[in-house]
Order: sequence, then structure tokens, then C-alpha cells
Amino acid sequence: MDNVDLNVLRQVAAWQTAGQRVVLGTVTRTWGSAPRPVGSLVAVRGDGVIAGSVSGGCIEDDLMEKVRQGALALEKAEVVRYGVGAEEAKRFGLPCGGTMELVLEPVTAKTRIGDLLDKLATGLRVRRELDLATAEVKLSEPGEGDALQLTQERLISTHGPRWRLLVIGAGQLTQYLARMAQALDYEVIVCDPREEYQDEPDLDGVKRLRTMPDDTVTELKPDGHTAIVALTHDPKLDDLALMEALQSEAFYVGAIGSRVNQGKRKQRLAEHFGITPAQLARLHGPVGLRIGARTPPEIAVAILAEMTAARYGVKMGEVDPVGSGAEAGCVVS
Repeated sequence: MDNVDLNVLRQVAAWQTAGQRVVLGTVTRTWGSAPRPVGSLVAVRGDGVIAGSVSGGCIEDDLMEKVRQGALALEKAEVVRYGVGAEEAKRFGLPCGGTMELVLEPVTAKTRIGDLLDKLATGLRVRRELDLATAEVKLSEPGEGDALQLTQERLISTHGPRWRLLVIGAGQLTQYLARMAQALDYEVIVCDPREEYQDEPDLDGVKRLRTMPDDTVTELKPDGHTAIVALTHDPKLDDLALMEALQSEAFYVGAIGSRVNQGKRKQRLAEHFGITPAQLARLHGPVGLRIGARTPPEIAVAILAEMTAARYGVKMGEVDPVGSGAEAGCVVS
């Protein structure tokens, strides 16, 4: 769940506390192109005020108007579709032939928004099961699969961080990277066993570990929703993490350092740890897109941009011509 949808739930809770009537909508299916993915949330207050978004604005306008007219004074959950035909697709801001399906539900005590937010605040992932006939909600631990499911009887969704980022090394850059990553739906874990970094300020929602990096990666069991970034500039720590990370299923593995240092690192990983050429090819280094980044927040942006491209399978070309400036994630050495 990204911060946009989390903020929608917080707004719903505030409206509910104030005694306002609220309708909560969940995107359950899309055909063609759609501005927001399946699982995205939108909420409409009884007077038409809206939180969140699911389109370029036209669907929201329709929902607001229906709420104002009382057409969405729901007693149970309902499934609605927008943009079935070309005319509607144009009206609702969808491409010709595009369609979006939403489940709309009345927000009541049975919706358990407060309970859901309490669980999410602890960093937990939560399975939410909505009974369409009664609008009653059950919360539980998620199972193996977290894909949204809609049947004739219920809507099952999973909330909480869908992605994980393990950062090896504390410090200023890590603080910017962690904060920004949280906004992009990552659970962030920072590992640094060095004594001189033990007094670094803790960040809300970020887990701090002082174990050795190779042990940390092994225990984490990286999967296709995990990114690992090494930022210590210390080969003894970064190499240990990369040794395990490059043999895992992590969708992104990156390391800070200049191109010269990256070459030396790959040589060490191959000679001392037996990392294969195919595994070494997975290493993003110098880490981050080449956008001329120099300051810690700029480098964090470059790293997250490259992670986002990898997350969606987008092949990124070089932005800066070779030799035009410092490489993202690189302190010139």
C-alpha cells in the first residue's frame, strides 16, 4: 500500500470520527490503460468531498455527484464499472475501450478502518476480507498470495508494505533514501554493525539491525519484491552483502562507488566468493540513474528512480553523456 492509499484510510477515519457519512471505493479490475493500479483507494464524504484518486478526475466527479444526490447511500457493497464503451471511456478519461471496475462500500463500525490503521502502523501486512452482502470486514494475517481477489461474495485485499528495501550502511544518504523509499511503498531495513554508526537517529517505521550484512541478507530471504543497496564504501561489509544478494531472487542489487571501484569489487566477488558473470551482471554500480546527482537527497532520488525502473521491467538508457559529471551514487575517487 503506497502513501496515497494510506492517507485515504487516515482521512476516512477522521471523517468517520467526525460523524460524516463516507463511501470507500477500491479499484478491483482494469481493462486497457488506467491511471491507478488495482487496489487503489478513493473515498467520498457525504457532501461530495473526495480523498484519493482513481482516474484523471472524471470518475471522481461522477462519484461526488452521486454521493451528493444520495445515489450512493449504500447499505451493502456494490460493484460499479466505468468506461465500458467508447463514449463513456472518453467521458471518464479512459482510453477508448478502457474500463475500470470499483467496489464501493459504506463506511461503518463494521468497516474496521481504525483497527486496520493500528495494524498498519506497526509495519504489519494485513489481509482485509469484505463481505459484499453485509459490508462487514474481517482482518487477518496475509497468506502466501497477496493479489486482490473479488468474488460474488467477498473482496479480499492485502494492505501494508508490498516491497522491501535492505540498505547496508547507516548515514546521511541512508536517511534520505529510507524516507523516500517509504513513500514508494517499501518496508525499509537498515543494517550496519559498525560501532561509530550506532548513535545514528532512528527513523519512524525503519528497522535497524546490527548484524553482519551476509547474515542479514540470508535471514531476510530476498524475493522478487526485495531490493538491496550497499552504501558503506567498506568492502568488508558491502562485499559480504553483495555476495549473498547477487545469488538471491532480489529484483535489484546496487552498490555505491566509482566505476573504477566497481570493477575492483566485481573482481573480488568473482575471485574470492565465486560469483558468476551472470550474477555479476545483475549488480547496479555505480548505483542509481546517471542524472548528475551529487548531494545525498539527489543520489537517493537517482537510486530510487533506477529501482523503480527495475521494479517495472523498464530498460533505462544513460541520461548524461559519458564524462559529463559525477556518477549517481559515486563519490569521486
